[in-house]
Amino acid sequence: MGETSAPLSKRAAEAASAPVSPDGQLQGYIHAVESGSAVDGPGIRYVLFLSGCPLHCQYCHNPDSWRRRSGALRTLSEVMTPIRRSAPMLKRMGGGLTISGGEPLVQHEFTQAVFAEAKKLGLHTALDTSGFLGERATDEMLEHVDLVLLDIKSKDPEIYRRTTGVDIAPTLAFAQRLAAIGKPTWVRFVLVPGLTDAPANVAALGAFVAGLSNVERFEVLPFHKMGEHKWAESGRVYKLANVPPPSLELIERVRTQLRDAGVAEVC
Repeated sequence: MGETSAPLSKRAAEAASAPVSPDGQLQGYIHAVESGSAVDGPGIRYVLFLSGCPLHCQYCHNPDSWRRRSGALRTLSEVMTPIRRSAPMLKRMGGGLTISGGEPLVQHEFTQAVFAEAKKLGLHTALDTSGFLGERATDEMLEHVDLVLLDIKSKDPEIYRRTTGVDIAPTLAFAQRLAAIGKPTWVRFVLVPGLTDAPANVAALGAFVAGLSNVERFEVLPFHKMGEHKWAESGRVYKLANVPPPSLELIERVRTQLRDAGVAEVC
């Protein structure tokens, strides 16, 4: 892993062993749940958002999820009960379960346990991750994951650090590991005018992704400010307050660059 700052090391240390309830059940800190998402993998999906994230992205719309213990503590059975009820409908609608965050690999033990239970129900599973803690995704966990939604915030190391506060190397290493095992992956890239939109950065990201044979789709996600109020509520300064959403022309320029770099499926 690349270098990280001392504050980051403390945040990453939050990813300790999962808590256990008095009756011996694994527990996890849950930030939120969405029961009918159409944007977090194929079909209609149940999305479990876990608390805790070592990245502090400038455009994060859930800064209230950064601390692991900010979430509600729930047992594995409590989490699985609504998923089990929803399973027949999710399968009929071509969907499944997505675990997101925060960063779900902060709570890697709990994440692995939920995925294992979901596969017993016959559900399609997706892991939404930055890849920064990819080393925590064991081979056993990945066996229970059908699709990885990999958020690559930038290819240029300096832009990546400015955007997220952390080093890019672990994410790229995780991407290459996923390619080596042939794990189906959708890459996601948030397009922020003046921050991640530099032509050289986009071209480099396109060239990297084009070299990964497991990537089925590349999603260009236009920057938005829906979570801006949460920054103010938590006493944090929102540095992108004066940044507009990307224009249609900019979005198309980026998509064209990616296609020109050899990325097959860009949306």
